[in-house]
Amino acid sequence: MTETDKEIVFSKAIKAGKRIYYVDVRKNKKDDMFLAITESKKVITGEGNSPAVSFEKHKIFLYKEDFEKFMNGLQEAIKFIDENNTSDYQNNETSEKSEENSFNTSSDIKIDIDF
Repeated sequence: MTETDKEIVFSKAIKAGKRIYYVDVRKNKKDDMFLAITESKKVITGEGNSPAVSFEKHKIFLYKEDFEKFMNGLQEAIKFIDENNTSDYQNNETSEKSEENSFNTSSDIKIDIDF
């Protein structure tokens, strides 16, 4: 099955500094839905008047049977960072963020997906 065989039924773009995260709900040929999460990062190479711009992309696929375990692990990791990070890790991107695209790192993140 190729990427074009998977129908996108919902898509959300989350802008975060130099990165954009895409959360897509897709259907396979059997009409089963799953999540495709893509990180896209702008990469500039070269110098002077002709720098080359490209995008580095990383993608994961998350299937319904794994949602609960994934969310539990994600919430646990976020909670660990909140409780143990002594530096202000958001300090570098504060000027680039607006209220609508800032990421809430609290441990009570919940995703409610009905199929």
